[in-house]
Amino acid sequence: MTLPHHDIIVIGTSAGGMAVLCELLQQLPPDLPASIFIVQHLARDSNSGVLVERLNKISKLTCLVGQHEQTIEQGKVYFVPQDNHMLLQKGRILITKGPRENLFRPAIDPLFRSAAAAYGPRVIGIVLTGMLQDGTVGMEMIKRSGGITLVQKPEDAEYPDMPQSVLTEIEVDYVVPVSEMGELLQELVFVPASSEADIPEDITYEASIAERLMLDTGEIEDTELMGPRSPYSCPSCGGALWELNQGHVKHFRCHAGHAFTPEAYLNANVESIEETLWIALRMLEERRTMLSAMADQDRRKGHNHWSESQQERANELKVHIARIRHLLMANANAKNQFDSDEKEAS
Repeated sequence: MTLPHHDIIVIGTSAGGMAVLCELLQQLPPDLPASIFIVQHLARDSNSGVLVERLNKISKLTCLVGQHEQTIEQGKVYFVPQDNHMLLQKGRILITKGPRENLFRPAIDPLFRSAAAAYGPRVIGIVLTGMLQDGTVGMEMIKRSGGITLVQKPEDAEYPDMPQSVLTEIEVDYVVPVSEMGELLQELVFVPASSEADIPEDITYEASIAERLMLDTGEIEDTELMGPRSPYSCPSCGGALWELNQGHVKHFRCHAGHAFTPEAYLNANVESIEETLWIALRMLEERRTMLSAMADQDRRKGHNHWSESQQERANELKVHIARIRHLLMANANAKNQFDSDEKEAS
């Protein structure tokens, strides 16, 4: 009996990704007996078609934007459309606007998770340059399903967060610079994969509920099967979060389908806190303005004692307003720098 080979390659990247994707695809032959699926974090107003055109200019493989229910073919590179997730089923691709995972859409974990559930030991998972931790949970699922895991050497990555996150959490099979990755892949695709896929039930379960949520607007009904309910609330919708920790990498999911690693949860919390501070700032500004107006009115009436009291309260608020505004401006400047770096690097 002929054993299947590692013919499903899934790649996740973020900041700095386009340059390394070009370098990697340039190394692969046109007759590579595998299908490649790429998720790169993209802004909503990005154009995946333009990026695919760029890849086609340097790649010997045919690169195209993935389409919903498209049949999977070997020798093709499928690139995720902007503002969509890409999932894999047996023999076909699913493209869907589902809940964000780790604050991203497209996100890497949905692709990796669905590949692990559908193809198990036939999968090669690759994480390249990028910020934050998307892809770590998915890589562990590929590893637990018998697939091969491969990351770009952090010292070789322009933005090493994503490769380093994977290395911190799981035992990766290969850690290489991109310049050596093409030759390695040409060897790995011919390595026989186990025909007896023993995919953990929690992976197939989470893949199935994520697929269901992404393909319709329903909610998770059997939430108790996900894991214990956590004391945290979803930063995106306010619902309860359930803790999924069957593997080594802990992550959370709400009934609506939003998913977070602990780091992504903290990042989302910062945004929620920022929104709350802006509301508090507006209310304090309005209160200070009202107190100043009341102080002026009392002064005109000759009620100097009351006028001074109101003005003193207004001045106290002015100090708190300045502190909150300084905090918000510093956070906004840091966020703008992050967004600028990511946009320039993608």
